[in-house]
Amino acid sequence: MKRALRFIAVASVFGLASSTLLAHSDEVLDTQKAPNGGQLRMAGVYHFELVVAKDSKVTTESPVVVYVTDHAGTKIPTVGAGGTATILAGKQKASVTLVPDGDNRLKGVGKYVSTPDMKVVVAITLAGKTAEQARFTPLTAPLAVVKDGHTDHKH
Repeated sequence: MKRALRFIAVASVFGLASSTLLAHSDEVLDTQKAPNGGQLRMAGVYHFELVVAKDSKVTTESPVVVYVTDHAGTKIPTVGAGGTATILAGKQKASVTLVPDGDNRLKGVGKYVSTPDMKVVVAITLAGKTAEQARFTPLTAPLAVVKDGHTDHKH
């Protein structure tokens, strides 16, 4: 009996520790290559990847796409989900309604300009879940470059 309780206690500690290890900071996510060329952020138990127009020099209608995955990169269905992206770029503010658009993405269109200081707040509510939010600086250069152990040496 004591042995079983000890096993349960140890397993619980490892379970709690592993959930903490799965959490990623913005700095860590900035070192990872996003699958769709956007910026990754934590949003509760999800990863949101924001993709915006990178070359819009004047305010124009441009797409905003958010991909939703779990920490392992598994696609999370967005059927029945909804959300908003609030974009602050230069002195302009745009609010974009996001609707499901494929397996694990939400999409909307808004009038914005692509500026290096762009900030975006994304709030998404998946079907039957509570709202999750993430903050992005999508046109800021990543904090670090991922080294794969091969590209940083010469032959």
